Amino acid sequence: MNLHEYQGKELLASFGVKIQNGIVAETVEQAVEAYNKLKEDTGTEFCVVKAQIHAGGRGKGGGVKLAKNEEELKEHAGNILGMMLKTPQTPGGLEGPGKLVRKILVTEDCFVPTFDSCKEYYISIMMDRQKKQNVIIYSTEGGMNIEEVAEETPHLVHKEYIDPLLGLQGFQARKIAFNLNLSGKAFKEMTKFISNLYKAFLGLDASLFEINPCIKNGHDEIIAVDSKVTLDDNALMRHPNLVELRDTDEEDATEVEAGSYGLNYVNLDGNVGCMVNGAGLAMATMDIIKLSGGSPANFLDVGGTADAERVEKAFRIILRDKNVKAILINIFGGIVRCDRVANGVVEAYKNIGDIDVPIIVRLQGTNADIAKDIIDNSGLKVHSATLLKEAADKVKELIEG
Repeated sequence: MNLHEYQGKELLASFGVKIQNGIVAETVEQAVEAYNKLKEDTGTEFCVVKAQIHAGGRGKGGGVKLAKNEEELKEHAGNILGMMLKTPQTPGGLEGPGKLVRKILVTEDCFVPTFDSCKEYYISIMMDRQKKQNVIIYSTEGGMNIEEVAEETPHLVHKEYIDPLLGLQGFQARKIAFNLNLSGKAFKEMTKFISNLYKAFLGLDASLFEINPCIKNGHDEIIAVDSKVTLDDNALMRHPNLVELRDTDEEDATEVEAGSYGLNYVNLDGNVGCMVNGAGLAMATMDIIKLSGGSPANFLDVGGTADAERVEKAFRIILRDKNVKAILINIFGGIVRCDRVANGVVEAYKNIGDIDVPIIVRLQGTNADIAKDIIDNSGLKVHSATLLKEAADKVKELIEG
C-alpha cells in the first residue's frame, strides 16, 4: 500500500525521525492558512508547494514549486491543485494521461536562510530478496536526478546490508554517516536518523522507504524533506490503524473493484486475459502465454472459490480491457472441483451474453473429465484443453486466426 508524502512523514516522525514541517491543503484558501501558520512558526515567507500523488519525479513535472511570498503561494497552489501531473512514474509516463492532483502539501523551506551550507542526500531501505536481507541504499548525490547518478556514476551509490537476526548495528549507522562525508554534529545526527529510520521500517512492516532528498541544513540537522513509503499489504492485519491511510483515488479503479470482490487482479498491457486460481499457477500461465507468442493482459487470481458469481465478475473485469483478444482460464481443481468451475464458466458466459473474444478453458484435478464434458457440450464458443501447452497453442492459434 503506497502512502502520500505527508502520510509517510507523519509516520516517520512518530519514530523520532526529523521531518520537514508541512500542512496539507485541498483548496487555495486552505493553502493560504497553512502558509500563514508556517510563516508564524518559522519566521520566513519562503515555503514549498508540493503535489500529493503516488508517483516520484513530481518536481520535473511541475508539481513542486518554491513560493517566496503569499502571492506566489496562491499562484502555485492554484496551478497545481486540479492539474493532471505527468511524471516518469505516472501511468503511461510523460506520454500518459497523468494523475489528478487533489491535495497539496505546503511545507517550510529547510534551505532558508543558509542555502550554501545545506547538502542533499539519498537514502532508501528495502528488502533484497536474493540476499534475504534488508538493505540501506544511500548516496551523497541526492535530489531529482538519482536515477542518472545510479546509471552514470554507480560508485557513488552505496549499500549496507542488515542481518535480520542481528538488526542494524551501531557501527553500520556510523559507516553510513562516514561514507556520506559527515563529521561533528551532522555525523551524530545522521547515525541517529538512520537508526530511527530503520526502526520505523521494521515497526511499520514497510516494504520500501525512500527519502530523496534527505538534507543537512545550516544547523547540521538531518531532515527528511521527502518520503516515499510503501507498506506490506499482507501485514496490515497487524496495523489496523494504517488501513485508513489508503487512498483508492490513486489506485487503478479496476484493481480496486476487483479487490472488493476478493479477486487478486493486476492490469498489464498484453492481449491475452488470464483467469487462474493460485498465484504460482497464474505466474506459470503468464509465462506460457508469453512463450506461445502472446502477451498477458492481466494477472488475475480468483482464489479457491471459483463459483459462478466470482467467475462472472472476473470475466466482466477482463472484458473491460479492449486490448484483450482471447481469454485463457487455467484452473487446478484441488480445493475446488473442476466440474463446479466448468458450470460457473458456462453460467457466467450465459449471464454476460455475447462475448466476442475466444475463451480457452483448461481444467485439471478433481472431476476434470466431467468438467471437460460440461465445456464441450455447453454449445458455447468455449474451447477446452487438457495440457497447459495445448491451451497455450490454442491461444496462439486463435489470436493469429
